[in-house]
Amino acid sequence: MARYTGPKTKIARKFGEAIFGDDKSFEKRNYPPGQHGNNRRRGKKSEYAVQLTEKQKAKYTYGILERQFRNLYKKANRSQGITGEVLLQLCESRLDNVVYRMGISPSRRGARQLVSHRHITVNGNIVNIPSYQLKAGDVVGVREKSKSLTTIQSSLDNASTVYEWITWNSEKKEGTFVSIPSRIQIPENINEQYIVELYSK
Repeated sequence: MARYTGPKTKIARKFGEAIFGDDKSFEKRNYPPGQHGNNRRRGKKSEYAVQLTEKQKAKYTYGILERQFRNLYKKANRSQGITGEVLLQLCESRLDNVVYRMGISPSRRGARQLVSHRHITVNGNIVNIPSYQLKAGDVVGVREKSKSLTTIQSSLDNASTVYEWITWNSEKKEGTFVSIPSRIQIPENINEQYIVELYSK
């Protein structure tokens, strides 16, 4: 499936935040892209433009294309609970996102590649579908043959963020998706209500 592979800093500048992680180029030029840079006058955004921007930010953040994202919204809308919160929980429960959260990869893009290349297991079985939805209690690990990969070890050595809904065993190189995170536990700066309003039209 096609993915965005263009300049990450340009997208980060569009949304005014480093949505792909640490970005030194963004820190130097944290204003919107364009010919006139930060001198350009920008009018007030319409309600639709604000909603659309928030949806695009969520899609870029999690690396999900429109059709898949819309399907996640439909699933969230059918579920019990607050639609916007459930939508973000579904995004967080994706295998590629959890691999990233566990520190096995420094980015979601890298995590997606590890999953696709069959380096990741779920409950002892190889799963190569990045969008695979994890359930509470699922054990995510690095495949035995892949534990010596330099990229994985380097990422784990530099991982420092701890999430309440995930546990990690550094010796076994596996972790448990303990529970689906509540909205307050999800660190992404996304206003999910705008996304719900956009799709509800």
